Amino acid sequence: MDSLDTLRIFLRVADLGGFARASASLELSKAAVSMAVQRLESSLDTQLFHRTTRKVQLTQDGQAFYERARDLLDDMDELHGMFRQGEHALKGRLRVDMPAGLAQQTVLPRLSEFLAAHPDLQIEISGTDRRVDVVREGFDCVIRVGPLEDSSLVARPLGVLPLLNCASPAYLRAYGTPHTLADLANHRLVHFVGTFGQRSSGFEYIEDGEAKALPMYGAVTVNNGQSYEAAALAGLGIVQAPAHTMRALIEAGGLVEILPGLQPPAMPVTLLYAQRRNLPLRVRAFMDWVTALLTPSMVKPVNP
Repeated sequence: MDSLDTLRIFLRVADLGGFARASASLELSKAAVSMAVQRLESSLDTQLFHRTTRKVQLTQDGQAFYERARDLLDDMDELHGMFRQGEHALKGRLRVDMPAGLAQQTVLPRLSEFLAAHPDLQIEISGTDRRVDVVREGFDCVIRVGPLEDSSLVARPLGVLPLLNCASPAYLRAYGTPHTLADLANHRLVHFVGTFGQRSSGFEYIEDGEAKALPMYGAVTVNNGQSYEAAALAGLGIVQAPAHTMRALIEAGGLVEILPGLQPPAMPVTLLYAQRRNLPLRVRAFMDWVTALLTPSMVKPVNP
């Protein structure tokens, strides 16, 4: 039994949660499956599974090894099929991360189109507003909205998203509608931060072509887009959010656009991925598809 066969056995045990189910699936004896995993653990000098009479579960080391093994076998499958043509040419798993709102409102509603073209792919989509570690957490690519931090990742700029200021009708009835920066002294802002403990910039706006920020009071701070939207609808303060996500709420009467002459700077949208000599075709295919999906909604393209 070669190393790749051993990895496939290990993955099947992990996926099915037991040696008996894995042996039946692979049409191997339970003893052969158990022995293959034991040899793998011995060669790695670590325990990959917690074994009880009721279930088999990956250890922390096992989970880390699972992710790398899955990627390795996916790459091998792609290598063997590199000259294959047609809709079944791409196989394997993709793991991507993007803001939750972007996933729910734009990508997931259209994802069936991509999967119809590549039915042998499996996709894991993480919808979060935190900054994931692309390499350590095993993501093939991520979409980030906002300024980029210093990074060794490869960046593909997609464009920029305009933002607007809005608040709920109930909030405006309670505090009045602001028309100038000076009016904001009597208002409150819902603060948005990527990680709790960070300091909010305040109310952001452009004046004479320069980005500026006005510190504002706010009783509520959130760290994800869904909570930000919910706080605005609940009348907890003014928010500054992407126009494409707010328009529907404004048209439905849940929010009201305010201070149109003091719009915040548009946010860059970037596709990021780890530097690799040969990027897997399945990753390239997804990135090309999601780029074509997202760029029409960008008001101003950004040149790479």
